[in-house]
Amino acid sequence: MQENNNAVQNELLENLSHLCEANNLIDSDLFNKYSVKRGLRDVDGRGVLVGLTEIGEVHSYIMDEGEIIPVPGRLSYRGINIADITQGYLKDKRFGFEETTYLLLFGKLPTEKELADFETLLGSYRGLPDNFVNDMILNAPSKDIMNSIARSVLALYSYDDKADDISITNVLKQCVSLIACFPTLAVYGYQAYAHYHKNQSLFIHPPRPDLSTAENILYMLRPDSKYTKLEATLLDLALILHAEHGGGNNSSFTTHLVTSSGTDTYSVIAAALGSLKGPRHGGANIKVVKMLEDMKEHISDWSNDAEIEDYLTKLLNKQAFDKSGLIYGIGHAVYSISDPRAAILKNYAEKLAHEKGLEDEFNFYSKIEALAPNVIGKIRKMYKGVSANVDFYSGFVYSMLDLPLELYTPIFAIARISGWSAHRLEELVNRGKIIRPAYKSVAPMAPYIPLQQRSNELEQNHEDAL
Repeated sequence: MQENNNAVQNELLENLSHLCEANNLIDSDLFNKYSVKRGLRDVDGRGVLVGLTEIGEVHSYIMDEGEIIPVPGRLSYRGINIADITQGYLKDKRFGFEETTYLLLFGKLPTEKELADFETLLGSYRGLPDNFVNDMILNAPSKDIMNSIARSVLALYSYDDKADDISITNVLKQCVSLIACFPTLAVYGYQAYAHYHKNQSLFIHPPRPDLSTAENILYMLRPDSKYTKLEATLLDLALILHAEHGGGNNSSFTTHLVTSSGTDTYSVIAAALGSLKGPRHGGANIKVVKMLEDMKEHISDWSNDAEIEDYLTKLLNKQAFDKSGLIYGIGHAVYSISDPRAAILKNYAEKLAHEKGLEDEFNFYSKIEALAPNVIGKIRKMYKGVSANVDFYSGFVYSMLDLPLELYTPIFAIARISGWSAHRLEELVNRGKIIRPAYKSVAPMAPYIPLQQRSNELEQNHEDAL
């Protein structure tokens, strides 16, 4: 009986899905007719200006007599070049994510005491409420860790006596506590998944307030809690490079959008998580790793340019891997000549590859990075150049750190919540209007038809086809 019911349900849903698709398709010519900026971007790739921010800047071109001239990419946090930020703390041989988070939230680099106080504050918030791990994470393990984190974030609303208070002081407290506990939510979510869905041993190591964010991730994730300084340094670097990318990226814009409605912090961050989960946004590095694994299987000589170019051509022609026509990790919506994050990460990825004896694999990545833009240029008409983006090397770094694929996008979230928090606070401080862009209806006017006089559109379409 149940099988028959399922079959009827599936057939009905299949028919309804065809109806839904047919009656929601908009003529693509209308977007040009009404000058709709699809994706809020101009045809030449420039973003449509919808707001102002002091938090992050993505710079990829200059204007010369009305013409766009691509330049090497530059990323700045609060006006400071990301390359200078990373060089600064690495020179001191310390971790920098906490300092970067302070900079994003408060608009200035901290003094030694300010940084120490902030790190102590973060350390005090790394744990979770009593029974939260058992009730919200272990009792309902999710196959997708991003959904697990989002559910946990929404659940934390119930543990906050001032959850709906959107005063700056209270929102700052909420944001700092979420920044601090995100590694715990992500790692515990993965441990629950690995235990209940993959039949692996369950390890729940409590976070240590004296460790950095990067160190805590490795400490809680690994059964023996051991890691090298270089491993933690590279993960810390990856967190910094992913912490912010201007107000226009999908999840940060989501943060501004939802914040403008006046809702609570937990709802805002959950919405941002939903945006970041998408494969067009935070899930791209997983695609890079899977694509490279497929390449390794089909390319016999990793040093052979012709073999690599042949495979890349097949990718673009939808003849290889997932047949999407994309070379994952190559190209970016904003950057053209170079992605500064990829350049920085590549340098330290080479060091970790040397430590782990993976030089051949690193050289393989480098060859693909060098060859892909030329292959794309031969096959596709481009309005701007392409280069490797940060996802191209971040996935490689995470694989060298033996991080499970399921945590790749959550690690992005652990980093980006610093930027999201800064953007939420910026939106609240400036008390902007609710964000409500215009949509033009292109549906023709239609009369209401009484129920008894309506024809079945599905049956009519079937008869017309016959």
